Amino acid sequence: MITSPAPAAPPWVQVALSVFGILGGSTGLAAIATVVVQRGKFKADAADTLTEAALTLVQPLQTRITELEGEALHARSELGILREQVNQLQFVVRVLTRTLDRWRAAIRAPDATLRKVRATVAETDRSLENT
Repeated sequence: MITSPAPAAPPWVQVALSVFGILGGSTGLAAIATVVVQRGKFKADAADTLTEAALTLVQPLQTRITELEGEALHARSELGILREQVNQLQFVVRVLTRTLDRWRAAIRAPDATLRKVRATVAETDRSLENT
């Protein structure tokens, strides 16, 4: 029998066949397939872990921000009330300063008498009662 020599296969085919043979056929291929499939799961697990860690850090910050916003709102409200009180007190100080100036002028007047000073004070009392 005369046999002709087998046709030569490209080198990459021979390498691929050798790798398949070494890996043990279907068992090796199953292992490779498992690794490839698990690769996506590993990425998803890593993303889940990072997301959970970020939420763990962000939630206390969000809670604190909410608390601080409430405190700021309360402080603004208090500031408005205090400004109103300051305005009222400034008005009272101006009124009392004018009253004191009138009394001082009445006392220091060249023609000042006790009766005139008392009349000035009584006039001031009447004007304050009417306001």
